[in-house]
Amino acid sequence: MIRGSRRIFVAKGKKLEEFKGGKATKEVEDKLLGSTGNLRAPTLRVGQELLVGFNEEVYANLLG
Repeated sequence: MIRGSRRIFVAKGKKLEEFKGGKATKEVEDKLLGSTGNLRAPTLRVGQELLVGFNEEVYANLLG
């Protein structure tokens, strides 16, 4: 999923981080995975953009 993404948004609470996609770095993987080692939820992919976690503003921008 990381390699196929152009941009990755990771939301946790009110904090939002944006990463460049294409390269699965340890930092990005740590942000995407929860404490159990599974992908955090919700996870949404729209085209080449990946959003992990919930942020109302980013959802509105991605979904129109």
